[in-house]
Amino acid sequence: MTKKLETQRLIASLEKTSRKTKKSIWKDLAKRIGKPTRNTADVNVEKLELLAKKFAGKTLVVPGKVLSKGELTTKTKIVAISASEAAVEKINQNGEFILLRDFVDEKVKVSELMIVKWYYECRCK
Repeated sequence: MTKKLETQRLIASLEKTSRKTKKSIWKDLAKRIGKPTRNTADVNVEKLELLAKKFAGKTLVVPGKVLSKGELTTKTKIVAISASEAAVEKINQNGEFILLRDFVDEKVKVSELMIVKWYYECRCK
């Protein structure tokens, strides 16, 4: 099964940004997004709340979808491929939600980014 055209363009954009900036984080994100969807991170807002407290000041990058379970009380920036409407509303109350395709073009300090992996989703309690 092939990836959607939008996802293929996002992966190409991430790879191009990786080559241009010589930062491996963009290539890592492209690899994660290129995996089958059953292997991508679907993260609830409550897990992002825990990570936002643990990694204060970092921008959380989710290479998957953000779901709406829980509340976000910590002011943080969350970047993801997609999110449910309810999750976007909850995030925008105290933080900021940006789609990954829009975020790639911004000037970003890589040291301020934290990729939310499946590991963090399961073990952050």
